[in-house]
Amino acid sequence: MNAGRGESDGSGHSPQLTEERKDTKQQQQQPLRKKFKVEDSPRTRAGRDPRLRGYPLMDSPVNMSAILLGYLFFVLYAGPRLMANRKPFELKGPMIFYNFCLVFLSSFIVFEFLMSGWATGYTWRCDPCDYSDSPQGLRMVRVAWLFLFSKFIELLDTVFFVLRKKHSQITFLHIFHHSFMPWTWWWGVSYAPGGMGSFHAMVNSVVHVIMYFYYGLSAAGPRFQKYLWWKKYMTAIQLVQFVLVSLHATQYYFMSSCDYQVPVILHLIWVYGTFFFILFSNFWYQAYVKGKRLPKSTEQPTQKGKAGTSSAALCNGATTVANGASLMANGSSVHHKNGLTNGKKHYENGSSHNGKMKKA
Repeated sequence: MNAGRGESDGSGHSPQLTEERKDTKQQQQQPLRKKFKVEDSPRTRAGRDPRLRGYPLMDSPVNMSAILLGYLFFVLYAGPRLMANRKPFELKGPMIFYNFCLVFLSSFIVFEFLMSGWATGYTWRCDPCDYSDSPQGLRMVRVAWLFLFSKFIELLDTVFFVLRKKHSQITFLHIFHHSFMPWTWWWGVSYAPGGMGSFHAMVNSVVHVIMYFYYGLSAAGPRFQKYLWWKKYMTAIQLVQFVLVSLHATQYYFMSSCDYQVPVILHLIWVYGTFFFILFSNFWYQAYVKGKRLPKSTEQPTQKGKAGTSSAALCNGATTVANGASLMANGSSVHHKNGLTNGKKHYENGSSHNGKMKKA
């Protein structure tokens, strides 16, 4: 045995070299650990963060779960039945106000996340949660809770859909996203309000600034439609969001060591980002590749009969309006009797020639 070397521990490394490497790693991590007071904080092992006591909805998971169950009950059962025999509400004013309020709220949340760590000391890699009572630590707690609270405000998205009878908008993707997100984030805020687990919240708030700005303009009426040419890129922005979130969480698995205190949150974020990327990709494919959300042609064939030709073609650019009650001919609206039968026009004692009615 060489006396100049320590005994091997069976792994090919001497105990002395192993201890030296551990000391080196601890020295490298010490500034970050000292900054966020990780090593001497009992909160890293005490479960839910006591600094959130007194915040609305944070005393128990029962209240927030009850709200989400009530939300599901209303949008899936009570709401549609309540509106079954009622005309849809227009709600133009409330929706404009609601959407632009969320633009400002989301902007404020982004700013607070940046000032609480992401622009003032975080490395954007392994960033532990600051459990101290420092001003910056408490500021992160506040914005983490505010982000959670904004998720409950956003449940009104679906309520507006129900009251306006926009049933096609109430999809599985929409409901799952709106109910699953606040439920999981409640646990994230309770155990780790900050650190690298808050990255996805900041990115999500950036996306919501753009998204609710779009919704606000859309609710303002037809005169703003010309500014909404970028509608389909909204889904693309959300897809980018999920890629960024998943990539940021993925780096945790390639670090030799990381002091983030609640790794299960990162696992959940990775699954969340990947799962929703798949769901939103399918939505993009169905909506814009297969064309289900693209503008559809309003041209419909008429019923065979006394229509000038055997194919009942409409001349001079006249087209029927699906489920409508008028025939547009050369820019004029001509109304016909006998209404609609099976979604097609039937004309009484007449035929269509060059956009004009000719009696038999």
